[in-house]
Amino acid sequence: MSSRRIPMPSRRTPIPWRTKAVVAALAAALLTGPGIAQATPQATAQTAPAVRDQVSAAATITWNLERASNPTEDQRTAYDLITRAMNAAVARYNNLSDLGKTITVRYDPGVPTADGNINGTIRFGNRSYMNERTALHEIAHTIGVGTSSGWSRLGGSGTWTGAQATALVRQFDGASAKISTGGGHFWPYGLNYDNEFSNTAADRHVQIVAAMVRDGL
Repeated sequence: MSSRRIPMPSRRTPIPWRTKAVVAALAAALLTGPGIAQATPQATAQTAPAVRDQVSAAATITWNLERASNPTEDQRTAYDLITRAMNAAVARYNNLSDLGKTITVRYDPGVPTADGNINGTIRFGNRSYMNERTALHEIAHTIGVGTSSGWSRLGGSGTWTGAQATALVRQFDGASAKISTGGGHFWPYGLNYDNEFSNTAADRHVQIVAAMVRDGL
């Protein structure tokens, strides 16, 4: 709640003594009212820092797993694997980037591998894909890799043309390095297959996706 302020004339207009008296009376009434004057500064002191913190805080990726109310043994096993994979992937994204996304994850045995959508959904099917590598890869799809208009604009030619991600891969791999694109994926560091995974590759994957976003993904 903000304090009420009484409109005052400009400095060019003298204030009549009667107006001064009215202003003084109103001020006195506010100060002696039932907690009004005291409540206003307290609310300002408590809420103003919270607003500043919210504005300055970095975005984060959050996720939730849709679970059956009475899961089978197969579902419980899948839920455990998916939870470990997503927790590791989301922690890596949040440690190395300021990207934000709210993700809903589902176990769907009908999905041959796994898939991610820009609408914020990820589906895991095959057990062998319930790992951090796949989770990182699918999170990238929810952020826009292979799924956004920015991807088509900057990666549609077969080579990523955004300056920041290109500069980053050259920092990693040398002055002639480039990011190749195709089929909604990128390489190097796209984590398209399990044999591409390492802690270094996973870190660079996150950093490149974040640079792609800065480029306009």
